[in-house]
Amino acid sequence: MALLNIRNLSVEFATGGGSFRAVDGVDVTVEGGEVLAIVGESGSGKSVSMLAAMGLLPWTATVTADELSFDGRDLRDLSASARRKVIGREISMIFQEPMSSLNPCFTVGFQIREALKQHLKLDSSARKKRALELMEMVGIPAPEKRLTAFPHQLSGGMNQRVMIAMAIACGPKLLIADEPTTALDVTIQAQILDLLTGLQRDTGMGLILITHDMGVVAETAHRVAVQYAGWKVEDQPVETLFDTPHHPYTAALLAALPERATERRLPTIPGVVPGQFDRPRGCLFSPRCAYADDLCRSTVPPLQSPELGRAKCHYPLSVPAKEEVQ
Repeated sequence: MALLNIRNLSVEFATGGGSFRAVDGVDVTVEGGEVLAIVGESGSGKSVSMLAAMGLLPWTATVTADELSFDGRDLRDLSASARRKVIGREISMIFQEPMSSLNPCFTVGFQIREALKQHLKLDSSARKKRALELMEMVGIPAPEKRLTAFPHQLSGGMNQRVMIAMAIACGPKLLIADEPTTALDVTIQAQILDLLTGLQRDTGMGLILITHDMGVVAETAHRVAVQYAGWKVEDQPVETLFDTPHHPYTAALLAALPERATERRLPTIPGVVPGQFDRPRGCLFSPRCAYADDLCRSTVPPLQSPELGRAKCHYPLSVPAKEEVQ
């Protein structure tokens, strides 16, 4: 049984002009101990999908799914109090911006201890001891001193480590990391990724890594789900995805990697991700796709077989990227 099972997830936001479907029919499956990367440009619905699973979207969002289960429990049927016992303890999330996620009015030590008090019911001395252990685990020097610091007194990398310490405080079975290295310099990015993958190996938890950095994906993930404009357009093991992408969008993302460039000018994907008022009638990627024809522009594409990466495409690619994408 999969640790997380999501089937046909859709999320609509009420807007002044009606509604906007940010996630449309997405499936997500994560096994215990697996590292799943969800990739795609900004606006692809990556973060919204996971926030919906955790029940953290605002009241303007309408979430529907054929299945939304975690460790055998249906998350759709949980009461608010029952959900609070799961979220933060068994499922945790590292949010994208630590400076806006941490409360500036409280020390980082207080914020770590708060999660321990809420979920594990530890006494004061046990909470302090566990907070110190967590700070050491995530590689924060002089942890006893840092526990009394406020977020603004720490660097971006330190705050990200504090966020990780909070997320793993209760020993979650599933950790969702939303762009955990955004706005960090390259050296700190590598340290944070090494920390996350090391924790995942040591604890055996499932890890969902939301990112747009394909280099990060290549180094850390077991499996990759590619999202575009609210659709999941491909799902493959990381090795086969990099060798043989089947959706033109995936191939275009990989072709834009500097190490794959064959000319002085890097390849780019023309256009932008469609929004509320410019969504195509057929394939959402058709305005930007070099292979699109009238069928693509008029008809929603089918989902292909696992052998073709479950690509949502009328004409899935079936040859290695280095041959198909110039």
